[in-house]
Amino acid sequence: MNQIKDIKLAPSGHAKINWVKDYMPTLSAIEKDFIKTKPFAGMKIAMSIHLEAKTAYLATVLKNGGADVYATGCNPLSTQDDVAAALSEYGVHVYAVHGDNEENYTARLKKTLSCKPDLMIDDGGDFIALLHAEDKDLGVNLIGGCEETTTGIHRLRQRERAGTLLYPMIDVNDADCKHLFDNRYGTGQSTLDAIMHTTNLIIAGKTAVVAGYGWCGKGIAMRLKGMGARVIVTEIDPVKALEAAMDGFSVMKMDDAAFLGDLFITATGCSDVITRKHFEVMKDGVLLSNSGHFDVEINKKDLLELCVSHEERKPCIEGFTMADGRKLNLLAEGRLVNLAAGNGHPAEIMDMSFAIQAKGLEYLAKNPKKEPKLYAVPAEIDKEVANVKLASMGLALDVLTDEQKEYLGV
Repeated sequence: MNQIKDIKLAPSGHAKINWVKDYMPTLSAIEKDFIKTKPFAGMKIAMSIHLEAKTAYLATVLKNGGADVYATGCNPLSTQDDVAAALSEYGVHVYAVHGDNEENYTARLKKTLSCKPDLMIDDGGDFIALLHAEDKDLGVNLIGGCEETTTGIHRLRQRERAGTLLYPMIDVNDADCKHLFDNRYGTGQSTLDAIMHTTNLIIAGKTAVVAGYGWCGKGIAMRLKGMGARVIVTEIDPVKALEAAMDGFSVMKMDDAAFLGDLFITATGCSDVITRKHFEVMKDGVLLSNSGHFDVEINKKDLLELCVSHEERKPCIEGFTMADGRKLNLLAEGRLVNLAAGNGHPAEIMDMSFAIQAKGLEYLAKNPKKEPKLYAVPAEIDKEVANVKLASMGLALDVLTDEQKEYLGV
């Protein structure tokens, strides 16, 4: 039996799903092929992923490819209850409710895995964590899976290095048609969209501090600059720090940036990026937000211990009043702001990411891997997705002549 908030919310969810379908032509092309070929016939697929409209469309594509699909969230605040209700009416098994506490959230992850899936999609590594701990028995049929995000890949690489990874996994995050567009353009736009919608405050004229200059941080910094912010980047990697400097941004330690920022956005995938010593010197009225997968980058324990009071100032904004009267504003409980306080990445961007997911699962189904390690997305899948996307945009490529091929040694 599905575990959703209210089936009566489904009409709103259907409208959201139908809207994004119109802007996801690459995934639609894959769906047409899957309907004919049924690559997942007789298989169960479990998904732990941000449960919103674009994800729901991916789930229906996999179902139309012959799979019995089981879906849950990968963050308690990113599930949209109307979309979960609509997805259940499509015949997907759904176990997700917005705002779950940690206990209920974990219980729904386990419920989803209890189908003993053949394939899975993970986003952040919660499925993998359970399947390597108390729920190993639920992976008895698992051929392998795909991991969507940078944080999840970090977790998988740790297990791979330690020799403890039990299942073959496809590294979707590092596919070109994922991280070059999703992480950069998707995160850049959706993060600012969520912050602006939630706060109703201007970006222009503010000093914005971006922690981390990976692909997500690059996208965020680029959009902040374009909207008129003065941007400071903090980094631990000297090469990325140089890149940020040459892209026109100030680069300094968080200890120094803490005095200056009006808006802070973390995008590192690491813990304790902003802590007590930073809160103690921040300006009155600062905005604190996170675009990393887990709510560990801004130390909420330190914030609670420092404040004399805290309150919900408006939906998705909690104000923490310091002893000297300063107010620090935390957005979306420090969870990934673009989904916990917004609608996530644009549909056109997730069209590519979810196309890679769908083709990655098809690849695993047709080419089961025996060795439990992290596998790259095959280059031909990246190129196929890029070509379909280009065609959908009315764009075309030049083609090498035979003479040019000979000259290049192709």
